[in-house]
Amino acid sequence: MSFWPAPHTDHAVHATVTLPGSKSITNRALILAALADRPSTITGALRSRDTNLMIAALRAMGTEITGDADVLTVTPAEGLHNATIDCGLAGTVMRFLPPVAALAHGNVAFFGDDQARLRPLATVLNAVRQLGVEIEGDSLPFVVHGTGSLRGGPVTIDASGSSQFVSGLLLSAARFDEGVTVRHEGAPLPSLPHIAMTVQMLEQAGVQVRAPSSPRAEQVWTVAPGPIHAVDWEVEPDLSNATPFLAAAAVTGGEMTIPHWPSLTTQAGDIIREILVRMGAETRRFDGQLTVRGPDQLAGIDIDLHDVGELTPTVAALAALADSPSRLRGIAHLRGHETDRLAALSTEINRLGGNVSETEDGLHIEPTALRGGEWHSYADHRMATAGAILGLRVPGIEIEDIGTTAKTLPNFVDLWDAMLSDGEVEAGTAAGAAS
Repeated sequence: MSFWPAPHTDHAVHATVTLPGSKSITNRALILAALADRPSTITGALRSRDTNLMIAALRAMGTEITGDADVLTVTPAEGLHNATIDCGLAGTVMRFLPPVAALAHGNVAFFGDDQARLRPLATVLNAVRQLGVEIEGDSLPFVVHGTGSLRGGPVTIDASGSSQFVSGLLLSAARFDEGVTVRHEGAPLPSLPHIAMTVQMLEQAGVQVRAPSSPRAEQVWTVAPGPIHAVDWEVEPDLSNATPFLAAAAVTGGEMTIPHWPSLTTQAGDIIREILVRMGAETRRFDGQLTVRGPDQLAGIDIDLHDVGELTPTVAALAALADSPSRLRGIAHLRGHETDRLAALSTEINRLGGNVSETEDGLHIEPTALRGGEWHSYADHRMATAGAILGLRVPGIEIEDIGTTAKTLPNFVDLWDAMLSDGEVEAGTAAGAAS
């Protein structure tokens, strides 16, 4: 495996970085468009490994998807059919598509990367079984025996391992004979903003959805059967992918501007603004741009990241460079992500001389003087970018398999290098070329 020398700088980073679209929004839009009543367009679509896997999967089942770069036209199939689907390591593919595959005529076989076999899937697969479909297997590889329809109705699941289990059932439920009523029973649900995103997009497509009124209300979602209307989707920039660039300003005492930052959004990445302020940075959103100015020294933070667990690698890197201890809480579910992110972060930061310990539901980080060394990515894009953040302040860090960042952010290395040239970095064109 190759190692990438993470760039180090003694200077404050000053740059403007324009980022490509949100992976979460793009893949939800692709599914809704594939099941809609007429063709749709998606503008600003992310083109990355995860989204290209979703495109390939929907095409394999009969959906026509055309277009270059970030503008796509999606024409629904008259009837979905048998297919073989490569999930890679994409949770949105392996967890969102089994209910869609149940609507196909014929068998739909799913496989993925070796590491993907460890990702929990039984929750969504058993739910689809409860709704009337035969499935072979409880993890990758598995086969959905589609019959062209799905009965639907009530289903009870424990989705405490991932909000994707709920979203995966809701996205295609309007096409089920009886719709669906999903009841969560178990520990508190993680990443609720992602479910809110799913509900918002369903409603935008004319689907009737009833959702819980608050996190403390009974966790039940109901989708009524009916058509999914075509929408010309406009995809927001990926705010979670913005966090390493904002962190670059925070750890170097510099300034970073991200254009097209939405004023209202369901993306979990928007919470980075609050986190950075609590750690001593300044943030300002004006005229559609977010600007972050880093402090002379970052402060530690005690924070519950339960709803925004995807930000944990970035926050852990910031905490390792702070001047006081940090406690990251509410993120036990990260043990079931692309890798066990809690174990990976503690192992890799400690490998560089850090002092990180795992708690029952998170990490305790005591800042220490870090040194250079190898940083393993575990085929996890957010682990790789966390290592790049540390490399800005710690010379000699070498990151294993930096190419794994292509999962959600193509050409990350070029963007990172261009950022350090103190210029304006346009990611959209580079991302489109990766398709």
